[in-house]
Amino acid sequence: MAFELTAQIEKHLTNDRIIWLTTVTPSGRPAPRPVWFMWDGTAMIIYSQPTGAKLKHIAANDQVSLHFNCTPDGGDVVVISGRAEVLQGAPLPSDVPGILEKYQGWIQAMGYTLEWLNGYNTAIRVTPERSWAIPG
Repeated sequence: MAFELTAQIEKHLTNDRIIWLTTVTPSGRPAPRPVWFMWDGTAMIIYSQPTGAKLKHIAANDQVSLHFNCTPDGGDVVVISGRAEVLQGAPLPSDVPGILEKYQGWIQAMGYTLEWLNGYNTAIRVTPERSWAIPG
């Protein structure tokens, strides 16, 4: 199914703080991990440490999937698949509008600083191509 920005999907993209990014290892294994993200209206922007395994995976295979946590009884499922690309020359995460508003409380609660956040200085853009969902 092609990507359709439904109200359910948009709610998650604008309100959730965690999305699960699944890349594919060079040996073909799925590698899911929870990541912070920003929705810019057309794509998800995810920051990684420059040595993150996900960058190596994307270099070998740019096809990824993303999903949000569902309800405890298995409702409100949203899965998005698309293509990932590493963005050269992207701003530091602390300079991206909305990131500090979204995550600064978590950063402080964990005892970290903006310097820690900016260690995740490699931006990835995931452009959605397909989606499917199960209502909540």
